[in-house]
Amino acid sequence: MHPLFSSPSRLGLYLAAWIPAAALVAIEFASVGRLPWSSAIALAGPLALAYAFVCLAAWYPCRATPLQTSGALRLFVTHTSAALVSAGLWIVMASAWARILAAMGYPAAFQRFSAQVPALLVTGMLLFALSVFAHYLLISYEAARRSERRSLELDVLARDAQLTALRAQVNPHFLFNSLHSISSLIGSDQAGARRMCVLLADFLRDSVRFGGREQITLQQEFSLVRQYLGIEQIRFGSRLTVREQFPRALDGALVPPLLLQPLVENAVKHGIAGLIEGGTVAVRAEEQARELVLTVENPYDTDRAAAAGTQTGLQNVKRRLATEFGPAASVRVVDREGHFSAEIRLPLTLADASDTQPRSVYEASVDRTAVR
Repeated sequence: MHPLFSSPSRLGLYLAAWIPAAALVAIEFASVGRLPWSSAIALAGPLALAYAFVCLAAWYPCRATPLQTSGALRLFVTHTSAALVSAGLWIVMASAWARILAAMGYPAAFQRFSAQVPALLVTGMLLFALSVFAHYLLISYEAARRSERRSLELDVLARDAQLTALRAQVNPHFLFNSLHSISSLIGSDQAGARRMCVLLADFLRDSVRFGGREQITLQQEFSLVRQYLGIEQIRFGSRLTVREQFPRALDGALVPPLLLQPLVENAVKHGIAGLIEGGTVAVRAEEQARELVLTVENPYDTDRAAAAGTQTGLQNVKRRLATEFGPAASVRVVDREGHFSAEIRLPLTLADASDTQPRSVYEASVDRTAVR
């Protein structure tokens, strides 16, 4: 189908562009053919409108002879032949319309029509040539739009693939560490190992349920953090305490799933695990200037800082935020004298009330500012 027919506004603009052509044809009839102006206008107006639709046929020879791959001779022969056929059809329509006008009280329209045929033939070929030029421009425009659309689709696919790959790194990374923790408990605390298996199963179930989404609420993200820290508290016992600050007003704030998981995992693995007396992992959420600020803080043993690891989790978070939010999101790390802090800033977006899930009994029982 011709692209102009897919949009009424495009077709309207095209027909409006033929108003000057109708005026020129009327002037030609009045000056060269010496028709009265009333007859010239009555003859030229409908003819220009009819020829406007005839010239839409230029779309097909233009598609059949692309400028980039067709030679000059082929272009000339194709479009000259099409112009002659179109102009000849226009003359036939003009003759029939002149007869109708003569029967309607404009006898001069038909009596002097034969003298107008050569000029009408030339005019028809020139107008068809303009139509060919316009159609080549339209074809180039449509090709550019398709190319841009394909480029955007490829960008989206690449972005989605990258986000999927980055999210896929989280679960195995955590799973390996958890299985190692379970294996270390089997010999010394079988009941604790069984509890950890149950908690791990619950965490993996929820992480799979939430991890497939593009965004989840902060309430759901903190629920995953609590489940993970519950697993680690079985391993570390009283050595691990957790301080959580999570205002209820931010329940519906949207974040990428498992965003805090790598940071909390690093806080336990590279911080608490290296301290004989243990320490506190603080997880905080707050709003600042329409930004959501998430902070994970932990102490660490300065003597073991050199063996802190590859920072895979932190780099994962940075790449995910850069891919999803660009410069609108950032990660800032502060490391001073045995205290490590990772701060995430991203645009604050709140979910609709219908999108938020009711809190579980476990979440409802947590004092969000208390030390556990």
